[in-house]
Amino acid sequence: MPKPLFCSIGGEDAALSDDEIKSNLFSFLDSLGPREDVLLLPPDYTRFHSQAGKLSRFICEYYNFVSPIDKMEEEGTCTSDEPETKKQKMEAVSNDSSTGDNMKESTTASSAHSPAITILPALGTHAPMTEDQIETMFGKNLVQKEPSPFLVHDWRNDVETIGHAPASMVESATNGMVKDKQWPAQLNKVVWSKRNHDPEQQPHKSVVLSIGQVVPHEVLGMANYNKNLFVGVGGVEAINLSHFIGAVHGMENMMGRSSNPLRSILNYASEHFLQRELDLWYILTVMGTDEETGKVEMKGFYIGNDIQCYNLACDLSLKVNFTMLPRQPKKIIVHLDKDEFHSTWLGNKAIYRTRMAIADEGELIVLAPGVSQFGEDEKIDALIREYGYVGTPATLKSMKESNTLQENLSAVAHLIHGSSEGRFQIKYCPGKLSKEEIEKVGFNYGDLDATMKEYNVQSLKDGWNTISVGGVEEEIYFISNPALGLWAVQKRFDKSNHDDADGSADSVNVSSNQSASTDSGGIGGWKKAP
Repeated sequence: MPKPLFCSIGGEDAALSDDEIKSNLFSFLDSLGPREDVLLLPPDYTRFHSQAGKLSRFICEYYNFVSPIDKMEEEGTCTSDEPETKKQKMEAVSNDSSTGDNMKESTTASSAHSPAITILPALGTHAPMTEDQIETMFGKNLVQKEPSPFLVHDWRNDVETIGHAPASMVESATNGMVKDKQWPAQLNKVVWSKRNHDPEQQPHKSVVLSIGQVVPHEVLGMANYNKNLFVGVGGVEAINLSHFIGAVHGMENMMGRSSNPLRSILNYASEHFLQRELDLWYILTVMGTDEETGKVEMKGFYIGNDIQCYNLACDLSLKVNFTMLPRQPKKIIVHLDKDEFHSTWLGNKAIYRTRMAIADEGELIVLAPGVSQFGEDEKIDALIREYGYVGTPATLKSMKESNTLQENLSAVAHLIHGSSEGRFQIKYCPGKLSKEEIEKVGFNYGDLDATMKEYNVQSLKDGWNTISVGGVEEEIYFISNPALGLWAVQKRFDKSNHDDADGSADSVNVSSNQSASTDSGGIGGWKKAP
């Protein structure tokens, strides 16, 4: 069997090649020995940058499940006036790191065994991936495989509760707001079925490989590890309560912190319910961008079956993905990839990834050419339109008065995250929402075409820029891809965001009848239009 920490490679200046990744990955798979079946848990298309699709493909190639993909089929070019999209950037990286004739033998090794392989994307409560998204992320050979190895995670019907974390942990994590409520550890039934063995008498016949990117995260501080299990393939009750815990504990107390009360709850569930039952391994990446070319690169690659693997990835991610600015920008411009961000539910990454950097009374301008809605489904879209991003006190007051909000804790978390609490202004420049719609949820509206003429994203570089707008020189901070980082100044990072909220510890009702929503939220506006 592999060591608990099998692989830990990379660094701040690394750009790991496919050869290096395959060499370590295939050595790990060799060490697992023969298996009857392999279950892969990669993220969905919203985590395209993770390279989990490529890693899943490599695993399938190792086990002779599919033939190696033709690199030429992945080639893409950018002809748009927009910056390269997520898809095009990742394709370019794949082409640049394609294997050569002198590749080491270990990168072409394959197993003598061909186990059954199932791929269960960790959707959380997202919509299922489309065939086009699967092909873009995982390659043509896997999408054309018959029968399809892909399963859809059904958070409503295909989930088992395998245990509970104590109510005392929930109460502590919510600063006393949620009392007498255990946190349910929930898993997709397919994942839980892989435990069927006697660990004292029989070797594991199944292996579960959880694949994904470690990066700062608004709900859990740092993404991945057991989040991929308990949220990615978890149930609605656990997911919604997790998001609510993260929101009321405070974003500045969470973002960029691998150790926090919510992560402790998930770690408790892992230690008590997962580690003995499943042969579960984590394959984690840390992604960054080349400062000169802007291309996405793999900076770190980790394989292990306990928290050490995750902690090492977090250490590197904070060096690669966390930018500590020397001073607070008065104006930040963020561009959202039109292929990736079609709602404020997703696009508000622009705000929560920058809120610890922007100055008081500053302005955040969000260039959102693909945004056409608020929520990811009609129900959540309607809730956002009704309640808006109006600040923590007002949102919690509405929750106490609304059974609908009590049954949609992810939506409550999104609305709490979705407020600047009046500290700074947010101008949203959507491609497909009207001025009236934007202002009614609490944002300032900006015309996309006019604003992009003032702030030409083709000529801006990531970081500080001094430009002329209307004949007036101003300094701005530009971010081309908020999904890959977190920006802060030291005093704001060290400061609890309870200073921005009302600090209330009054208890609130949390319904056990949780409704499904999608994704986790962001930071938005402050006051709704009259």
